[in-house]
Amino acid sequence: MTQSSEDNFYMSQALQLAAKGLYSTQPNPRVGCVIVLNNEIIGEGYHQQAGGAHAEIHALNQAGLKAKGATAYVSLEPCSHHGKTPPCADALIKSGISRVVCAMLDPNPLVAGKGLMKLQKAGIKTHSGLMQAEAEDINPGFIKRMKTGLSFVRIKLAMSLDARTAMASGESKWITGSHARFDVQKLRARSSVVLTGSGTVIADDPSMNVRITAQELKTDIIHQPLRCIIDSQLKVSTSSKIFQQPGETLVFSTKQAEHVITLPEKNNKLDLEAVLKYLAVERQANEVHVEAGNELCGALLDQQLVDEIVLYMAPHIMGDSAKGLFHLPNLNNMSERIDLEIKDIRSIGKDWRITAIPKY
Repeated sequence: MTQSSEDNFYMSQALQLAAKGLYSTQPNPRVGCVIVLNNEIIGEGYHQQAGGAHAEIHALNQAGLKAKGATAYVSLEPCSHHGKTPPCADALIKSGISRVVCAMLDPNPLVAGKGLMKLQKAGIKTHSGLMQAEAEDINPGFIKRMKTGLSFVRIKLAMSLDARTAMASGESKWITGSHARFDVQKLRARSSVVLTGSGTVIADDPSMNVRITAQELKTDIIHQPLRCIIDSQLKVSTSSKIFQQPGETLVFSTKQAEHVITLPEKNNKLDLEAVLKYLAVERQANEVHVEAGNELCGALLDQQLVDEIVLYMAPHIMGDSAKGLFHLPNLNNMSERIDLEIKDIRSIGKDWRITAIPKY
């Protein structure tokens, strides 16, 4: 291998390790590390859960004394500050590592570059930006929260071939097949928050929890995301299934009541941006997974608060009277269309999954 191809190969290994923390690191980023000496991997690790050792520490512990003179490939810039654990940059310096290659800088503007600067001052060669796009794909929520103070919002939708999400009666089980529903469970499991609306809770009485095991996800750790309900008028009964699941369920409303997060109104409705700011700041939520009706989904899209749409399309027709994907009454002209960038299309069982990014 040339030097460049070696770097790409080992960074790819580090990114694969980072992805092993997909379901367990909230609110921390998913990070992987590979330590290489003489074209041999002598240590590797990934961040498994918040409060635990970072990826670099796992890899250094495995490498031991062999780390002296080696190269460390890390999917995110090594931290330079004290949090729940000591700085990884200090541990790399102490180990005798001679070179550090990271995929991307820490997105926190108060931190970015300081880890590499500390390494450079200690005489360690550094390089950043290798496979940065791939690294960013692993941590979209952490990156957005650090840069903007808002969580990354992903809307999940299921529709028929004629873009209907429920029959006129409200019946919607099941539009998609079992493979697609399993795929949705994986989306829930990687999320910090599952957000829904009062209409969905009243109509379907969903649990909104993760119903697959760590073994099925091929991971060591799994957590239940925080469940949240947008309920401006406090219509939802506390006997609903969503309140009976392990973990916590929050209610956001414009009204004041016990055990309710009261937030301001915007255009006579609950301020949805205020909800996302609360989740990002108070709950350090990286990724918000939305499963809701066309009104809440339409409002989030209309207010440009959606980062990604994951749409499952089933091969059947539901008819004109069935309900549509988004309630967007203000779109009247072609010039007002919301453009989408199709990021991925693939079959999931008998259905199709379309991943799209709104281009506001």
